[in-house]
Amino acid sequence: MLKEKAALFTIGQFAALHEINKKTLMWYDEIGLLKPACIKENGYRYYSYQQSAALETILMLRELNVSLDEIKQFMENRTIDNFASLLQEKITELNQTISHLRSIQKILINQQQDMDMLRSLDIAEISLVEKQSRYLVAVDMAENLSFEQEIERVIAETKKHQLRRLHDASYGAMLPVEHLYQGKFSEYSAIYIEMPFPVSKRGLHLQPAGTYLRAFCKGNWEKLPERYKEILAYAKKQGTTLCGYAYETGINELVIDSIDNKELMTTLIRVTCDELPNPRPRKKK
Repeated sequence: MLKEKAALFTIGQFAALHEINKKTLMWYDEIGLLKPACIKENGYRYYSYQQSAALETILMLRELNVSLDEIKQFMENRTIDNFASLLQEKITELNQTISHLRSIQKILINQQQDMDMLRSLDIAEISLVEKQSRYLVAVDMAENLSFEQEIERVIAETKKHQLRRLHDASYGAMLPVEHLYQGKFSEYSAIYIEMPFPVSKRGLHLQPAGTYLRAFCKGNWEKLPERYKEILAYAKKQGTTLCGYAYETGINELVIDSIDNKELMTTLIRVTCDELPNPRPRKKK
């Protein structure tokens, strides 16, 4: 066993042992990250058994996306504390990546369900559906802000809650039901961004679970007021009291041909009104 540990491996053998390309070992030698145990007169590189642990450490860190410069610094000063600190940093980054991927997975599943639904759905139908609760970032739509300023607010909130892009989450607009009953169909109170897996629930708006009225509107935004009148008439006929907010979102925005061409603007708006006590709407300034 001692003889085996003292044996030297050719660069090809050492690369095969660790399932990497020998060019990788040559590069590591060139940048001073992992030098051969010896270079014989014929110029061939040889590696020792004891270098296996060092190489495996390097390969593990590379899989964690640690840069070669960082790895080199660590390898030159390997201590338990340094290694523990580096691992904790990478575990935190991995958790963030996993959370991001889970969010993307949820969005893709929801979009797939929406597309499947659109193939067979009667968009003229108004119905009652059961919805699970979800947490939303609610960005107030102040009357004195321009559209550009509102977008800046939304961007700031996506960064605040660690969303890499707005399209990493479902988003839409909130319209107080009180405004619906008053015929103020365009007076939205907030833009919302869904948080599929919130790190912290503090400061988030909870859209409660319960029975929701769901309706769709096909066409441009100018058709929404008429659709809301139909929704109110339906609710009255059913003896249903709407409360809270209407949560609007575009369903097929990713597959329309053109936003400017109204004939091709076939955005579907899902309207759900929660059945819990009506939150106090934002007062006008």
